[in-house]
Amino acid sequence: MLGGMGPQATQMFYQRVLDQTQAGTDQEHIPALILSDTRMPDRTAALLSGETGAVEDRLLSGARLLEEWGAAAIAIPCNTAHAFVPALQARLRTPIVNMITETAAALKALGAKRVGVLATDGTLRMGLYRAACAAEGIETVSPPAEIQRLVMSVIFDEIKKGEKGSPEKFSAIDTALRSMGCDRAVLACTELSVYKDWHVLPDFYLDAMDVLARQSVLACGYPLRNV
Repeated sequence: MLGGMGPQATQMFYQRVLDQTQAGTDQEHIPALILSDTRMPDRTAALLSGETGAVEDRLLSGARLLEEWGAAAIAIPCNTAHAFVPALQARLRTPIVNMITETAAALKALGAKRVGVLATDGTLRMGLYRAACAAEGIETVSPPAEIQRLVMSVIFDEIKKGEKGSPEKFSAIDTALRSMGCDRAVLACTELSVYKDWHVLPDFYLDAMDVLARQSVLACGYPLRNV
């Protein structure tokens, strides 16, 4: 796991891997390497400024370290960081489990047609979910500007600062998505995955972190719990 983006999301992701693995003893769980690189530069700021070199170099350094340690697969529990995955994968032997494309496939399996994407400005600007979902025949929509500011506030002003997130803000976000005719929405930022762990959300929301955990278990050749 190449994490630290943020650290709270990383520890929650590992818990979800444990929860998704069919295991009755310590020895039946997946041996895990967790690199929580909290010194990773901000991915959204890098993408919006175009100054991406420092982020790409640090991601590659971390991924290569995991590869040297013997990782069979690499999971990056940060949606925005997936803008760098094609460049990283081209320079690695170890497969990276792609949270974006796997989530798009999961949305198709659910029969989604019009999906609201709750993500950072960087993820939206790069069109990561738009492209992956279009390949599955799914339309994506982004929140209007005033609602996107609320999404960013929940992520950066609340969850990343150790707070649990504002239900009032999220209620406004939810109302906006439904008014736009979405039949599903994806939690496309791992800080929003953290929000979900503290607040009850309906099945309307698909959590990309859950998808990544499930596919990571399968990539390592282990059985899933509650298949």
